[in-house]
Amino acid sequence: MLFSPIILTGSYLLHLIATVVWIGGLVIIALVIQPIASRTVTDKAALGQLFDAIHKRFQPLANLSLIVLVLTGMVQMVASKFYKGFLAIDNPWSQAILLKHLAVGLMIVLAAVMTYSIEPAMRRNAFMAANDLADEKVAARLRRQQARLTRLNLVFSILVLIFTAIARAQ
Repeated sequence: MLFSPIILTGSYLLHLIATVVWIGGLVIIALVIQPIASRTVTDKAALGQLFDAIHKRFQPLANLSLIVLVLTGMVQMVASKFYKGFLAIDNPWSQAILLKHLAVGLMIVLAAVMTYSIEPAMRRNAFMAANDLADEKVAARLRRQQARLTRLNLVFSILVLIFTAIARAQ
């Protein structure tokens, strides 16, 4: 056995906690916060500030979760009896793990687009709104893009869970 049972147990525990934080956060944001805030917060500048504050609070947790997921996932993958080496995709377990990693990669890309493109544009627009210079059409488009990408990220997170379940069933 490559890793002791204590290390594997700790790895599984941390992996599960990080999964709950990352995917649970996406669920809450996509299915609870965004729909409610969009319907109840009528001041568009305040809505932008709310989403910015949520992002600032969630982003460090999501980033830490991602780091934990990568590290603990590597431990678990190498410890698996099905692991035959890098890109050895010759069994259902390795196929499910490959698909899982592709879905995680797409989640990271979507998160990067939101972090480095959409959310800075939303902050600029919110700043302009404070000075009565904002374009409400642009703000509405950005909010729709953010909501759409968050929901898409949620879909990929569900795929990650499905592929994990398939791999664990082997």
